[in-house]
Amino acid sequence: MRLYGLKTCDTCRKALKSLPDAEFVDVRAQGVPTEVLAQALERFGDALLNTRSTTWRGLDAAERARPVLDLMADHPTLMKRPLIDTGTEMYLGWTPRTRSALGIT
Repeated sequence: MRLYGLKTCDTCRKALKSLPDAEFVDVRAQGVPTEVLAQALERFGDALLNTRSTTWRGLDAAERARPVLDLMADHPTLMKRPLIDTGTEMYLGWTPRTRSALGIT
């Protein structure tokens, strides 16, 4: 299981604490593989893009109009976090639904 997030993100730290066997991938330092981003975009659509982030607010209209995968390749912090990849399933965010699906109470 891989958990994609930011080491400074409180929600990502909570998720990692509950999933001690997960491999943590810091998206700022290591990025997210293109194939993982493509699968996540297919699965979650526009929900994958964090339009409430500081990074998003700092982009001009031309940048925001770029294809989502290109935008996230250049600015990985635009991805909503955490993104959890179990190998067979993907989860976005540390919601009660995600925790329940992963067997966390």
